[in-house]
Amino acid sequence: MKRKFNPYTLPPWLRTFRSVCAQFIIPFCVFQGIRTILIPTTFDVLLLSVFILLALALHLEFI
Repeated sequence: MKRKFNPYTLPPWLRTFRSVCAQFIIPFCVFQGIRTILIPTTFDVLLLSVFILLALALHLEFI
């Protein structure tokens, strides 16, 4: 049976790190999206997709 994720069971330093990442991921996505539109390379597209997946995971509390 799958256990429900509880962020309060994490150590305090990891909760702080997670909240800092959640605050900074959206500006990184916007910057990377603008950069990908201006200078599209394979690395930029892959990095933008990783940032978007990370933002979704933090927003939906998968991690």
